[in-house]
Amino acid sequence: MLDLIDRALAEDRGDGDLTTRAVVEPGATARARIEQKESGVLAGVRVAEKVFERVDPELRWHAHAEDGELRDPGLVAELAGSAASVLAGERVALNFLGRLSGIATLTGRYVEAVAGTGVKILDTRKTTPGMRALEKEAVRAGGGASHRNGLYDAILVKENHSALAGGVGVAARLALEAAPDEVIVEVECATLEEVLGALDAGVPRLLLDNMTPDELRAAVELTAGRAELEASGGITLDTIRAVAETGVDYISVGALTHSAPALDVSLLLEPLE
Repeated sequence: MLDLIDRALAEDRGDGDLTTRAVVEPGATARARIEQKESGVLAGVRVAEKVFERVDPELRWHAHAEDGELRDPGLVAELAGSAASVLAGERVALNFLGRLSGIATLTGRYVEAVAGTGVKILDTRKTTPGMRALEKEAVRAGGGASHRNGLYDAILVKENHSALAGGVGVAARLALEAAPDEVIVEVECATLEEVLGALDAGVPRLLLDNMTPDELRAAVELTAGRAELEASGGITLDTIRAVAETGVDYISVGALTHSAPALDVSLLLEPLE
């Protein structure tokens, strides 16, 4: 996280803040308030604090909220110290806070939409380059759960793998034979025929890609508890309840991280004597 913050600060500051140098008196101090301007689930409060800490360890930070809180508009945090330091960290801190809170807020809406069904909402690998760990943390703050973190910690046989291997059944068997202990194996299936092939191979988890609710119900009946089932592909807030009610165990939603609008947050400061 610190390396990411440092890169973001370097990107924004370059050789220095020309505006603050021109307008703000050297040595000026200020008190700042970070405000949440719309209702939503917060995420990234700790990251915002770290931004200001990297800019100036002498800045005094006091949080009024924590990640994972569904809140109405209001005060998130206060900080005080060098006015130049506050201004140097302002945009980077708000970018992280708004982006991550937007992901948490959208996740919370999906989680609420499937309440009572027992379905878990999962993220995907469709994340901002370099920000995957933070974005997946934001999903968890919103009540969702993380799918695999990357290519290294689970086996997910997608359609391209199956095409290269000679079919879903062949790819499933190869994956199961090669899987290290404790590594989950999941196979993507686009048809009921592919579901049968994966089940015959003994795959413990199936990814049902772009299936209609009727197809999903048929897959649930066909599976009969022999494997966990995850629905994915183009699922929106308008359609997710119908998908959840088919009996699948998980629903993965790429939009949680690739299409979440940022939560509106702002920073206003006042000079200190």
